[in-house]
Amino acid sequence: MGISLKNTVGFVALALVLASCGGGSYGPGGRGVTQQSQEIKWGRNQNPPAAKVAGLNNWIEGFKGRARAQGISDATLSYAFRDVTYNPEVVRRSQNQAEFKKSLWEYLENAVSEKRQTNGRAALAQYNGVLSRVEATYGVDKEVVTAVWGMESTYGERRGDLPLIESLATLSYEGYRGGFFQSQLMAALRILQAGDIDPGHMTGSWAGAMGHTQFIPTTYLSYAADITGDGRRDIWSNDPSDSLASTANYLAKSGWQRGLPAAVEVTLPAGFNTGLAGKGKRRSVAEWQSMGIRQATSRPLPPAGTSTELLIPGGPSGAAFLITRNFHAILRYNNADSYALAVALLADRLKGYPGLANPWPANHPGMRLEQRKEMQRLLTARGFDTQGVDGNVGSNTTNAIRAYQQSRGLPLTGEPSAALLDQLRRS
Repeated sequence: MGISLKNTVGFVALALVLASCGGGSYGPGGRGVTQQSQEIKWGRNQNPPAAKVAGLNNWIEGFKGRARAQGISDATLSYAFRDVTYNPEVVRRSQNQAEFKKSLWEYLENAVSEKRQTNGRAALAQYNGVLSRVEATYGVDKEVVTAVWGMESTYGERRGDLPLIESLATLSYEGYRGGFFQSQLMAALRILQAGDIDPGHMTGSWAGAMGHTQFIPTTYLSYAADITGDGRRDIWSNDPSDSLASTANYLAKSGWQRGLPAAVEVTLPAGFNTGLAGKGKRRSVAEWQSMGIRQATSRPLPPAGTSTELLIPGGPSGAAFLITRNFHAILRYNNADSYALAVALLADRLKGYPGLANPWPANHPGMRLEQRKEMQRLLTARGFDTQGVDGNVGSNTTNAIRAYQQSRGLPLTGEPSAALLDQLRRS
């Protein structure tokens, strides 16, 4: 999928698991960094062109002057850039972002899959103590915080594996996204100077998203929290406590209202004027009810006087939702309706509420989750291994489809379709 780079938290979580950060002291004078296999893991075995290495070094010297002018000490600069070199892996990842063209409903089926629900319940049980404390402190439902955690890093499995200072310096040198990466690099230096982490353990995505819930450095500076009380806002370690508190703090400061659902599925009466739907067209719940709108499942509507908007993302034949200010708080985290809906719906499933009553527009041509799983099973059974059966059409499934298509002289689209599934059933 593509990445959204805003002054919020990143949307992308990369595929490799971050090495354990462990305990110990961080910052200048703290624990050293062992290299061992990091050269390979971080992409430094790709022998970058000497001109690129020299160019980055020159750029860093110029950047140091600007950093000093903003209060970054020489000790921090030396510490931060000591092992930095041009990283071609960062550039490769930035130029090869997969663009998955999914319908909203396909996206939601993946985002709120049975596996993500099961793992979410396990995470809730394992970290119930800290999540309950986070909820009490910030007023954000622990299931919502857990849902964000699941969306951002699959409950901590995919936190990013690249050295952050090196990634941001490489991208800044290459001139990507104007001043965005330079601002993130400056913020990352402030984090190091504060002693929250050391450069060797300050890892993240190629674009600078860090930790369990994928904060970028500027967001970290504004919202990261230390709920463990150890003096460090540690979002990188295997212990997710500070990350979960930071996420709740972010949502709380984005306008979250305690006890209010973000989105509730509703049914529309026959002949309803869908022109009344849309963000910005606010009405109280009581007003919507007077027009014949009703809750669709056991998930109750917000209180009658609550200001809400009607969202019909899939058209009149799909599910409809009343959304509240808490939906907009999630949008501050990632400004996509699909993301906010996924978080809201996953949180509801973790609370024990049922799935959608009307999850799929009747005229939608896409493949349902079970159909995609069947396609993966059939491809693997025919010797085109999809590396698992989860219904998520990622690179492994795309490659398997292409291999199957090539073996039969078909156009190499790599795309799932009802026609492909039918052919697999008959072959």
